[in-house]
Amino acid sequence: MARRRSRKSRAGLGRPHRLGPRPGPQLAAHGFWQSGPRRCRFSLDELAYQYPEEASIPGLTPQQALEKLTWAGAAARYPEGVPGKVSAILTHELRLIETLKYAPYFLTVNAIVRFARGQDILCQGRGSAANSAVCYVLGITSIDPERNDLLFERFVSEERREPPDIDVDFEHERREIVMQWVFETYGRDHAALCATVIRYRAKGALRDVGKALGLPEDLIKMLSSQVWGWPEQGVEPKHAENLNLNPGDRRLRLAMDLARELIGAPRHLSQHPGGFVLTHDRLDELVPIEPAAMKDRQVIEWDKDDIDALRFMKVDCLALGMLSCMKRGLDLLAEHKGIELDLATIPAEDPRTYAMIRKADTLGVFQIESRAQMAMLPRIKPRTFYDLVIEVAIVRPGPIQGDMVHPYLRRREGKEEVVYPKPELERVLGKTLGVPLFQEQAMRVAIECAGFTPSEADQLRRSMATFKHTGGVSKFRDKLIDGMVTNGYERDYAEKTFKQLEGFGSYGFPESHAASFALIAYASSWLKCHHPDVFCAALLNAQPMGFYAPAQIVRDARDHGIDVRPVCVNASRWDCTLEPAGREGRFAVRLGLRMVRGLANADAAAIVAARADQPFASIDDLWRRAGVPAAALVQPAEADAFRPTLKLARREALWAIKALRDEPLPLFAAASAREAEVVPEAQEPTVALRPMTAGGEVVEDYGHVGLTLRSHPVSFLREDLRRQRIVPCAEAMQARDGRWLQTAGLVLVRQMPGSAKGVMFITIEDETGIANLVIWPKLYERQRRVILSARMMAVHGRIQREGEVVHLVAHRVTDLSPALASVGDRDVTFPLPHGRGDELHHGSPGLDPRSLPPNGLEARDIHIPDPHIDSIKTKTRDFR
Repeated sequence: MARRRSRKSRAGLGRPHRLGPRPGPQLAAHGFWQSGPRRCRFSLDELAYQYPEEASIPGLTPQQALEKLTWAGAAARYPEGVPGKVSAILTHELRLIETLKYAPYFLTVNAIVRFARGQDILCQGRGSAANSAVCYVLGITSIDPERNDLLFERFVSEERREPPDIDVDFEHERREIVMQWVFETYGRDHAALCATVIRYRAKGALRDVGKALGLPEDLIKMLSSQVWGWPEQGVEPKHAENLNLNPGDRRLRLAMDLARELIGAPRHLSQHPGGFVLTHDRLDELVPIEPAAMKDRQVIEWDKDDIDALRFMKVDCLALGMLSCMKRGLDLLAEHKGIELDLATIPAEDPRTYAMIRKADTLGVFQIESRAQMAMLPRIKPRTFYDLVIEVAIVRPGPIQGDMVHPYLRRREGKEEVVYPKPELERVLGKTLGVPLFQEQAMRVAIECAGFTPSEADQLRRSMATFKHTGGVSKFRDKLIDGMVTNGYERDYAEKTFKQLEGFGSYGFPESHAASFALIAYASSWLKCHHPDVFCAALLNAQPMGFYAPAQIVRDARDHGIDVRPVCVNASRWDCTLEPAGREGRFAVRLGLRMVRGLANADAAAIVAARADQPFASIDDLWRRAGVPAAALVQPAEADAFRPTLKLARREALWAIKALRDEPLPLFAAASAREAEVVPEAQEPTVALRPMTAGGEVVEDYGHVGLTLRSHPVSFLREDLRRQRIVPCAEAMQARDGRWLQTAGLVLVRQMPGSAKGVMFITIEDETGIANLVIWPKLYERQRRVILSARMMAVHGRIQREGEVVHLVAHRVTDLSPALASVGDRDVTFPLPHGRGDELHHGSPGLDPRSLPPNGLEARDIHIPDPHIDSIKTKTRDFR
């Protein structure tokens, strides 16, 4: 009826009329001027939102259906009987859900998760929803309320009366299936994605202003190369001077000034990563809807903050690359090794897995693969799942700025005594050695020690919300400190506690969220530890995702004894696959055709299908049987995919492809059909082409596959580096504390965390391993251009050791990009194709002294000036 009334009222508006003269005195006599303004007033309260009814079980109300599903799920989760603690929690949560009328929302999320699992799509809930026992027994989340101290008020609060927010992660490659199901199930006039406001950052502002002012594209890119992250000051005149530009030029100065003013201003409206708004009535009667840029999607014109203000319920269907990786890995495990597992049945608390984690052997593992996490692992030394929860949460700006990390580490190592002034504090902070690391703990401290009500504690939590600006916690200072003093705590201790909690204003991590991530971190660690072959193939097939590029992933797998085989037209499928390796329980990884840059999936599928009966005998045989255009064979040839079985090197393969024509001559086509074999159109003498240099082969590998199974690029420069007394990275990382030395390598990763106060961390790599660099702010400003643009650098500095963590503190940096550009002309004796691997993460742009490549090539590209091959073009993973 509400819908009919709204339509009727809109229909009564009729067509617009031309505005006439001002109403005469007769209208004033009827009180128009007094009542008109009141009748024309509008309030957001009139936008009454109704969540769609969910009738998952016929004949039952949503609440009754939810209760039935909940207790059925509890019986399945606890086959030996639901523990009393869990039963009490479920009863409490169901009562609160009934009071707030949230049952339809839980049923919606349950329906989405059940659909995904019915399609064999891996998914897991996370965030504050992991505090809910109802979500656990329904299978939405994986945090057992019996093993964890959950705080349901962190998720749903009767005092707050805000809509719940359940985040569910799906495989990133198959999430669209789930999203389209939501659209089709609820209707496109009842479901849409939230919007999000995209704001100008320094580079984007400079790019748009530069185009408007007519600055050359190469000049804009040159200026942009000196921007790191989201600086408020943008590009400064001194940066232009470092590039030999004239900062006094009027257009250049105007571009820098206008770009600086644009930083932070809204640029355009985009779509939320996965936040759905669902309604009972037509959604377009509440908010305008517009088509999204992506096909078959639509968005509303309000962002998530608008939705929160109007108390709309939002269902988040998010994408997580590691879930795609784990799904592929578990499928490979079942197919090749006969081991049937899922995330819930992976063996828990495995000592071998934790031993690997303690050694920081976690490249590619979810959440604990970054430079900072790897440095923390040998210090925390995880031995249990809860240690992993702490590891995930502690390397965050909040704990770091709240001065929680070092006290926790000292106490864990036994260097500092753990003191609890009162027993209630031990109950709250006992698991984290007296240091508050999680939002839930901050709420508990406020309630137990300072006399906060649950509602006030939740307001404290909201002020510590993720990604909010610092300072939001400060207004609670007096209440928290005075409350703790009143309850018998020393003022100094109370002030120290507040200072720690204040750090959460930058980034406070919920324990339930950390636990959800720790589950996937442990599962991926277990897979890497026990089945590195499966893990490598799955990780490559889930790209692009994660912290590392395929080159780095393959190198790590080979360091773990895994045989990685090259792309082959007779052996490779689209995905990377496993092949027998002659060792029981171990397989070789065959790189898939997906690794060949520029090769279309349809052409790859035709090649794989055509060789089903017998392998290809020649390029001509492949071309005729697969029916693909001759041009489609160029990419596999450039990727050296004809060498493993057809014994054709790159140049020979490309030469043979030149002789193919997409439309055979009729006479020869008829002869081939009559003879039931290929009749070549021409008998050409064998041509002996000049072989490529070893360096040229490596350059081509990086250009067309993104990695090489041959020698590492730096190995070609080793003799030159040795003459300059530059030591290998492995030797540098084994040197004694305080030693001054010089090392060099390809730039893999640059990071400047917001909590690092301007310190930059760089990882470089050579043929022996990696080296971790620390760049202090003064050096960064002094050599900014080299640090941000070099794709290979030499670093002179001093070794700093702290336990098992080793850094090289840089004193001077030298750009070796011109030397790297010469690799294509260098030659050495080739190792076998399956010799030691060398993978390079994504280096940054470099310089070819003989033929300068065009600016702005994309990640992992190698610039190859036609017709010769002479420089490696890589791009770093810059985490800004």
